[in-house]
Amino acid sequence: MRIGELSERSGTPVPTIKYYLREGLLPRGERTGPNQAHYGDEHLHRLRLVRALTDVGGLPIATTREILARVDSPEPPITHELLGHAMHVLPPATKGGSTADAEDHERVRALSERRGWQIHPEGRPSADLAEVIATYRRAGHLLDDDALDGYAATMEQAARVDLDVIGRVTGTDEILESAVVYTVLGDTLMAVLRRLAQANESARRSGAAPQDG
Repeated sequence: MRIGELSERSGTPVPTIKYYLREGLLPRGERTGPNQAHYGDEHLHRLRLVRALTDVGGLPIATTREILARVDSPEPPITHELLGHAMHVLPPATKGGSTADAEDHERVRALSERRGWQIHPEGRPSADLAEVIATYRRAGHLLDDDALDGYAATMEQAARVDLDVIGRVTGTDEILESAVVYTVLGDTLMAVLRRLAQANESARRSGAAPQDG
């Protein structure tokens, strides 16, 4: 396909594609003339990955280039490593400095042990959870273990859905793209669905009719 078709199929403006080419984020097409090149499906997949990392994930160009170099290495990472790397480079789920204390981190470790989770106890997601627990505590709303386990069980089901969806693709670029999109947009999706479910559950418990707003 020509660059115009690549632009149309990917929804990416031609100047943006040319910028990605200059930055080395997109491989050069096969030359067919002095000012013409042919692009294949591999360019379309890579372009979608670049946009997922930069537009959806909010990653800078330099970080995106590092990730692509990892993907294109002679021994590309396996799916589990790809997912872990995606989680590591995406913006943190919490903002601000570290305020969690040892007890907050211990509660995360205990939760992981109760649930049988195979996670790194000192990884960023674990630290993010400790921060959330600390924020609940400072707000005067202790998140007890029963509530924490209930939320964790819900997220286990959500994670199974995520991995089932991601498991439908096989290409390295497509796997990483899906991981980024379903993690970043999935957070928003679950937040919106939660509010809808809360409204439904409140109406069910009170016997009230649905309300706008």
